[in-house]
Amino acid sequence: MSNTIYLGYYFKVGPAETRNIGTEILIAELGYAGFESFVETEDGVTAYIQKEEWKEEILNDIQILESEEFDISYTFDEIEQTNWNEEWEKNFNPIVVDDLCSVRAPFHEKPNTKFDIVIEPKMSFGTGHHETTHMMLQHILQNDFTNKTVLDMGCGTGVLAVLAEMKGATKLDAIDIDNWCYLNSLENVQRNNCNNISVYEGDASLLEGKKYDIIIANINRNILLNDMETYAKSLNENGMLFLSGFYNNDIPAIEEKCNKNMLKLTEKLEKNNWVALKFLN
Repeated sequence: MSNTIYLGYYFKVGPAETRNIGTEILIAELGYAGFESFVETEDGVTAYIQKEEWKEEILNDIQILESEEFDISYTFDEIEQTNWNEEWEKNFNPIVVDDLCSVRAPFHEKPNTKFDIVIEPKMSFGTGHHETTHMMLQHILQNDFTNKTVLDMGCGTGVLAVLAEMKGATKLDAIDIDNWCYLNSLENVQRNNCNNISVYEGDASLLEGKKYDIIIANINRNILLNDMETYAKSLNENGMLFLSGFYNNDIPAIEEKCNKNMLKLTEKLEKNNWVALKFLN
């Protein structure tokens, strides 16, 4: 991995009054296109993709670039991965969720919170800054994880699994299809002295024959819809399913698919049009 070259795209998003929503839409579309990490900036977002995954027409399907509602410009260049930690240190700020849980890097001062998560914020999605991760942390804080078996699907940095263990979960699987996320989750599990988390590289096919009391899936709408039946089969009786990675207007499609699999919506969190839902079977 040490010789991997990344391309950095530096997007400026306008107008200022709708920059936040424009940036969120842009990030979602870039994620579908293959970009794997994002740093929000004052005037937009910086997006990163491995050079070997890049192709000249990479931005052709990014519809928001053609939207008359937004004014988006960009530049890009090559970045040596060895510079990545320095980039993060300039951009990564600690966060506190509900005055209970902090997510910070090793170089930040230790805060006075009940749960203190330390992550090495490399090229992985899920530092806690994005609305979906923030709300999933809230769900974990608000629900009982004592002695539960837990799946963190699309684990990113592993931050959700780490908090779930801190909340009392006794056996956890953290799965991500991306190799960099897999490696970063392994590192962060060790960094937070977690003993009950097993990290795997792969997709929902790894769930065959496995059962969990709680499933956490912060991915994207299409993957969630595709894998919902697998999640439902993998959930123990009286289980909890937490879903995020999609917008408020995606709820009908998500809820319909859940209902077909005997899952009932019981709770909703919303932040900047992103949502995180809780279902029970």
